[in-house]
Amino acid sequence: MTTTRSTPQSDSQSTLHTGRLGVIGIVFFVVAAAAPLVGMTGAVPVAIVLGNGAAAPGAYLVVGLTLLLFSVGYAAMSQRVTNAGAFFAYIGRGLGRHLGSASAFVSILAYLAIQLAIYGFFGGLLGAQVGLLPWWAWSLVAWAAVTLLSLLSVEVGAKVLGVLMLLELLALVVTSVAILADGGPEGVNLWASFNPAAILAGGLAGSAGIAFAFAFASFIGFEATAIYGEESKDPKTVVPRATYLAVAVITVLFALTAFAMVTGMGASSVVEKTVELSTLDGVPLADPAAVLFSLATQYVGPWMATVMGILVLSSLFAGLLAFQNAASRYLFALGRGGALPRKLSHVNGRGAPSTASLATSVLTGVVIAAFAVFRLDPVLNLFYWFSGLAVVAIVLIEILVCVAVVAFFRRNAGHENAFQTVIAPVLATIGLVLGEYLLMSRFGLLAGTVAADVDPTVTPWGLSPIGWVLVFLPFVVLLAGYLHSLLSKTENEDLVRDVLS
Repeated sequence: MTTTRSTPQSDSQSTLHTGRLGVIGIVFFVVAAAAPLVGMTGAVPVAIVLGNGAAAPGAYLVVGLTLLLFSVGYAAMSQRVTNAGAFFAYIGRGLGRHLGSASAFVSILAYLAIQLAIYGFFGGLLGAQVGLLPWWAWSLVAWAAVTLLSLLSVEVGAKVLGVLMLLELLALVVTSVAILADGGPEGVNLWASFNPAAILAGGLAGSAGIAFAFAFASFIGFEATAIYGEESKDPKTVVPRATYLAVAVITVLFALTAFAMVTGMGASSVVEKTVELSTLDGVPLADPAAVLFSLATQYVGPWMATVMGILVLSSLFAGLLAFQNAASRYLFALGRGGALPRKLSHVNGRGAPSTASLATSVLTGVVIAAFAVFRLDPVLNLFYWFSGLAVVAIVLIEILVCVAVVAFFRRNAGHENAFQTVIAPVLATIGLVLGEYLLMSRFGLLAGTVAADVDPTVTPWGLSPIGWVLVFLPFVVLLAGYLHSLLSKTENEDLVRDVLS
């Protein structure tokens, strides 16, 4: 028989400070987590060359619209639930406490994984460009700064992210407008990039599927709006608005920038030009950032490429801080609910989840140290492995959220309409399930874990042993978390309150 235990604790010690964030503050965190400049320099050239060429911007637009449909049900759910671990609370309300608790561990895995990926990219980039210190030392410098900022009140982090993000967005918008105003070598050709037939060229099992996979990977982080519900000024209003605004900003920015890149190189020759600009030491796509930097130099000026080079680092740092906050708030929520040690629910005098933040830093610090000791590459291993793992985990949770939204509103009908509670979540589920399949079948390309003698652009599912482990790890964690919750002999009142009430 399951027993219920109470764990009273001072509200000031286990409650996040409220009223700290408005719509813009939350959007700063979320857009920063999406790291737009990193996505545009790293993913778009690959989507163009290996994916659907000039129609890669259309793939980003389709993925953005799919996630906008997801946001409809997500935002409706935020009207009923305010919690620092939004995903697991939503799934728990719709599909039961056990699956809700299990999904929380998958979310933590995802946010820790993407944070580790960014640490690897940050350290590898500075180690290569600046030198002076090995990559892991640069990563640990960022690690220390992120830890310190995460222990301050959340609006301090929002201000830091706000400045960095605005500069990043400004650089992308200025460059995109300059290219589109010029028209490039062939003029502006909307049909080449947004024609449905071109977007689906090659089929979902082929080149179009590759483009969609990289587009989905670029959007990770947008879903974090509801995590800050407890700290927002009015969660019932702020969270839905922030969700829609964040998804809209990311979608427009990604589609606009990708379209400008295609225009700048010319739609008919964009694949060849992208290969030319990204080739390093005879290896195509070895330096994908050179594509956008070259276009910025050509259409704006060399100074813009220099600015972008600096902003890539600030974009990475902003992402580190955003995911540190996301992971620590999940740990905080599980600690407060008793699914993890209660100490994780402690907040400091500034209202930040201090113990959970420190726990997040300890976990990431140990992995960084392990990769340094075993001399693994910060980009080819740490970045690619963990970024691929993270996006598979996040899309899995998003699928569960969509199903939970439908289930919840069937039992708890209110003022919400059918589009919010059924149509949009069902359409989003279809799109996300398809996206998850594409991510998993093309995981070798995403994570650099292709089996020997396999051409990943032709053969899906050709994974190395580490690739198979990483691609199915989120599902293993989900099952293990479910069994742990199912077999637990005690039930914490706070977890019931957070997930079921």
